[in-house]
Amino acid sequence: MIETPATLRNSVAQERTKSIMSSSETETPPRPAFEVSNLSIWYGEKPAVRDVTIDIPSKTITAIIGPSGCGKSTFLRCLNRMHELIPRTRIEGKVLFQGEDLYSTGSDPTIVRRRIGMVFQKSNPFPTMSIAENVVIGLKLNGVRNRKLLDERLEKSLRMAALWDEVKDDLHKPGMSLSGGQQQRLCIARAIAVEPEVLLMDEPASALDPIATMKIEELIHELVANYTIVIVTHNMQQASRVSDRTAFFYVGRLIEFGETTQIFTQPKEKQTEDYITGRFG
Repeated sequence: MIETPATLRNSVAQERTKSIMSSSETETPPRPAFEVSNLSIWYGEKPAVRDVTIDIPSKTITAIIGPSGCGKSTFLRCLNRMHELIPRTRIEGKVLFQGEDLYSTGSDPTIVRRRIGMVFQKSNPFPTMSIAENVVIGLKLNGVRNRKLLDERLEKSLRMAALWDEVKDDLHKPGMSLSGGQQQRLCIARAIAVEPEVLLMDEPASALDPIATMKIEELIHELVANYTIVIVTHNMQQASRVSDRTAFFYVGRLIEFGETTQIFTQPKEKQTEDYITGRFG
């Protein structure tokens, strides 16, 4: 059989899943990146997430799927406290990151968001900044002034985002001059320039063409060697291609969470089966 890029990505994901399962049988598994307990979130009086308990493992790709309005993005944003930027939001429950309570009184949201980076659905380069400035702005805001360090981190981040070879001669040009797919990879480079421990991605390829989407998916597979990745996607085929584990949300609740191959081939819950087979959504 001829191996297409899609089948190659699937085989890589399957091998990584087998490796994870094999190692978990012989070694004590590492502490999850996130331990979420009885999490509920409201916008004013409207509940968005209801009583969610889930452990998200480190150095893996976790996909969150479900129909529009089911709480996927709200849940993702609570993992680095981005939801707090929306007025009249309140939360109950506990979110631990590497064993630390993200919502304790001594927890600084700025530091949380530095450790847990985020890439949004719509690419958002800063329009008045060059490609280079877009990448290192986070470092500068954190007080880094060493020119050599900034240049090193610039190149490293763009290389990790698979963008360096495309822009290395145009670093002075506006970030907005890039194509849509390049802009999204620029935003990924900006997110990883401050060296976070986690990358949260909220439908990062939903506005991109198939070729750009493929590049983003390949990039996700490369980045998981260094980062825990949690991705929200409305595209079930994408979830099956890129993730090790998948969580299915419906009307604010976590319905099922497990190995991606299991979720898509032998779901345990009828609601999960109905959704992935297209009976609703």
